[in-house]
Amino acid sequence: MGFVYQTSNILFRGALSIFGHWEVEGSECVPPKGPIIVASNHQSNLDPPLLAVSIPRPINYMAKPGLFANPIASMFLRAYGAFPLDPQGRDLKAIQQSIKMLNENKVLAVFPEGTRSPGGMRKAIPGIAMIAMRPGAPILPVGITGTEVIGPPWQIAMPKGRFKVNIGEPFSIPSLEGKINRTHLESITTMIMHRVASLLPENYRGVYALK
Repeated sequence: MGFVYQTSNILFRGALSIFGHWEVEGSECVPPKGPIIVASNHQSNLDPPLLAVSIPRPINYMAKPGLFANPIASMFLRAYGAFPLDPQGRDLKAIQQSIKMLNENKVLAVFPEGTRSPGGMRKAIPGIAMIAMRPGAPILPVGITGTEVIGPPWQIAMPKGRFKVNIGEPFSIPSLEGKINRTHLESITTMIMHRVASLLPENYRGVYALK
């Protein structure tokens, strides 16, 4: 990653040390090389930079296209490693870009819920499964707690609160034979989200709470 990514992470670490309390568990689970798909719950705008300083490898992000509407914001987001992707998985070019990054042994972060969900996990959009089925790219589940207290984007500069990033063991998607339909994609997505939910306290799990 370039200057913007590295400088932003340095500044954000400093802000965390001044205003908040930040804990990372499971760093040893991050593969030191090769492609990785990071799948995380999503509570606030703080989640992407928190992942960036918690995972010891540069991260690329899939983000909602609406975040790139402002030219200045778009320039910063792209320099930070983000690129737009329709969460429904209908953007073929973005999906191809995602697979290209994985082929280059990069780390790709996805928030499968498709939007922020501070009150507990909501049902994920199955678009992630189309990328997760790419052979050779393990899924790294991550559970984030505490960031729901962050509201407007400016609060990222003063992240007050107790934040924890819980990194789980990487796993692979089982191979499927024949034509893949929406039912298959939803099943894979649910499996991924249950892995993420298992890293969270019960009150964060939402629709993925254990029955």
